[in-house]
Amino acid sequence: MPTAQLSVYFFLQAAVILLVCRLVGRLAQRMGQPQVVGEMIAGVTLGPSLLGWLLPDLQAALFPVRTLDTLYVFAQFGVGLYMFLVGTEFRSDHFRARLRGAALVSVAGIAVPFALAFALAPWLLGVPNLFAEDVRLSDASLFLGAAIAITAFPMLARIIHERGLAGSALGTLALTAGAIDDAAAWCILAVVLASFGGSWDSAWLAIGGGIAFAVFMLLVGRRLLRRLADHARPDAPLGATTLATVLGLFCLSAWMMDAIGIHAVFGGFLLGACMPKGALVDKLRALLQPFVVVFFLPMFFTFSGLKTDLGMVLSPQLALAAGAILLASFAGKGLACWAAARVAGERPRDAQAIGALMNARGLMELILINIGLQAGVIEPGLFSILVLMAIVTTLMATPLFNWIVRRHPGDDAPVAGDKADGQPATR
Repeated sequence: MPTAQLSVYFFLQAAVILLVCRLVGRLAQRMGQPQVVGEMIAGVTLGPSLLGWLLPDLQAALFPVRTLDTLYVFAQFGVGLYMFLVGTEFRSDHFRARLRGAALVSVAGIAVPFALAFALAPWLLGVPNLFAEDVRLSDASLFLGAAIAITAFPMLARIIHERGLAGSALGTLALTAGAIDDAAAWCILAVVLASFGGSWDSAWLAIGGGIAFAVFMLLVGRRLLRRLADHARPDAPLGATTLATVLGLFCLSAWMMDAIGIHAVFGGFLLGACMPKGALVDKLRALLQPFVVVFFLPMFFTFSGLKTDLGMVLSPQLALAAGAILLASFAGKGLACWAAARVAGERPRDAQAIGALMNARGLMELILINIGLQAGVIEPGLFSILVLMAIVTTLMATPLFNWIVRRHPGDDAPVAGDKADGQPATR
């Protein structure tokens, strides 16, 4: 297809994606759900699950296969930049504030999902259209465990912030446990990607290169970024040169992770996590976040939706696999994190709220399974099941959290030790 035709298709696709995602997102907000939940659903509706089922000719004309490479590039750039912004919100002080309770919750939120994944994987490997034929049992188990263990950390942080719980014991514990779980899941995914295909030479290059890059960023990169941050003043706009430098560093970090065989999103997140908090990060968020969230993320949701066919899940074998994976997801995160929070001494309301929040997968799940599909670890059947799981668990999070808070109105008063970062808890 000529380049000029590709640009015509892209602009039309972008217009449709933005309008549909914004419309469905607003409908989701009216139903008490976050905008991002509606956009996830909108992406699926534009694919074969709805538009392709009702109007297959229109869907094929609007999203020809030959044009999807362009959409893929924009989607990957956008989600990498989004992970950079997520990284800038990472706070190491959460770990020090509630380390014991968070450690118990996060260990449960990792150990139980992986135990369930290792129990399910031998059976799922025999079900067609789930895993690639050359995937080893260990890789399949680890990937499924990471998919079940992942948490919608950005949405979790947003709910906690909107409820005024950012400085509370509940908010700090949930954020800390979510951060630990996601870090572990991403590290395990990196190992799966590095080892997939059986070439341990490339695996060691990816793992060693990833560790070396992380160490460099933590020990050297942070110091260099502090010098860059000195150019940002709270009372002045962010300079064009500073913005160009940050974006250039983001592209280099993403390229580095991609080049060694992991994935670009790791580079974006690591760069964001190493950015010094202050005026530079605040201005970068103000400049980049609206455009990334409004323009780029809907493209990622739609690209994911174009590869999701929920009709496949209706077949008996895949329906049984979907049911097992959904049950494992709820038990592995929601129930396990609730039980661990109770063991850690959290009161019933807080333990239930933590279980509800940790069970949401959201955008993080879509990023993870897109990487798995792109790398050839999973096939469209499992991809569709995990998209369904991401939507269902994310849809449940906010209403379940609100119901738990309303169900325990007497728990609003602070209790002994209910502080975080030296500040009174606000509930």
